[in-house]
Amino acid sequence: MSEPVDALIVGAGPAGLMAAEALMAPGRRVVVAEAMPTPARKFLMAGKSGLNLTKDEPFQAYARRLTLGSGGCLPPHPRGYFGEEEGVFGPAEMMAWARGLGIELFTGSTGRVFPVGMKASPLLRAWLARLRDGGVELRTRWRWIGGGFRFETPEGLRRVQPRVAVLALGGASWPRLGSDAAWVPWLEGAGVTVAPFRPANMGFRVAWSPPMARHFGAAVKGTALRAGDLASRGEWIIGRQGIEGGGIYEISAALRDGAPGHVDLAPDLDTTVLARRFERPRGKLSLGNWLRRVLDDPVKVALLLEWGQPLPGDPAGWAGLAKALPIRHGGAMAIETAISSAGGVTWEALTEGQELRAMPNVFAAGEMLDWEAPTGGYLLTACLGSGLHAGQAAAARLAAMGAG
Repeated sequence: MSEPVDALIVGAGPAGLMAAEALMAPGRRVVVAEAMPTPARKFLMAGKSGLNLTKDEPFQAYARRLTLGSGGCLPPHPRGYFGEEEGVFGPAEMMAWARGLGIELFTGSTGRVFPVGMKASPLLRAWLARLRDGGVELRTRWRWIGGGFRFETPEGLRRVQPRVAVLALGGASWPRLGSDAAWVPWLEGAGVTVAPFRPANMGFRVAWSPPMARHFGAAVKGTALRAGDLASRGEWIIGRQGIEGGGIYEISAALRDGAPGHVDLAPDLDTTVLARRFERPRGKLSLGNWLRRVLDDPVKVALLLEWGQPLPGDPAGWAGLAKALPIRHGGAMAIETAISSAGGVTWEALTEGQELRAMPNVFAAGEMLDWEAPTGGYLLTACLGSGLHAGQAAAARLAAMGAG
């Protein structure tokens, strides 16, 4: 026997919960099925050190940081929140939504927006309460196993027969939190095209020389990074296995795709001024001590010696190297450790309402779609916007059916 419901959302991450919010209505039966014991685990983990909700900037600037899997930056794009249409969900809408849940916000010096309390849990509690009050039913430990809408549950095998469904199953990063991409063969078997997953917002492996060990865990500050068309002024970390952190994540897509990366160790100085600093006599100083007097930062000196070989012999050469130090890495770290993933359901497999062409009345949202965005609020805002768009399209389909 299959349990009839009006709307089924599979996955209780940000995209799935936003789809449920768009679908909830008096008298409408909306069920959210989540495989994990609690909802939104990746959302809570992302907010552990401070929940960066969005970036306070115009929609056009925000949308340019979202990239489709087929290439090219946005906007324009014909699909909902990925374009210049009415009803888009961007930074302003994200902030209004959070305030509507009673969450006070502040904007940092870089434009990043955070809850005053910094934590994700108060927002999630308020959100779940609103959904519960709206009649949305959350079922945890319900794992989708394909074959229609069959679920393994604590009570055994259960089947659900929804009028409409929204899949928000996540990508392939952080599988221990629920995004394990187990759904890929089921959708491909139904005729849905899925682009292979790749890591996004990830670190890069570096085979450091022994002298770098003393700097493991150090933050690299006051640099500018560039790879391809991407640039960053954010901090990053020297780790035992390589390099990671916000500054690296902002250029990670270009590095992953083969673009050479460079670090400017003195971004606030032009090459001529920096060359004059390198004219300081070395005398009897060791090379490392002389460089520390010039750059005034032992971490930058270590990177210059590590990645700058063969070292130059004149002030202009030193200045040029410090302004464009090559990032020498051994490739992206594993997707299991990445913040997010690229790849997923292709845009050609979707209608403008994010309905799966091969599966009528089934919509898809969130990281399971083939797009990517950097951290810094872009990823989370786009996930919620994607869920809202799919949920609204599913709600419109229900209304057309005469079902709530």
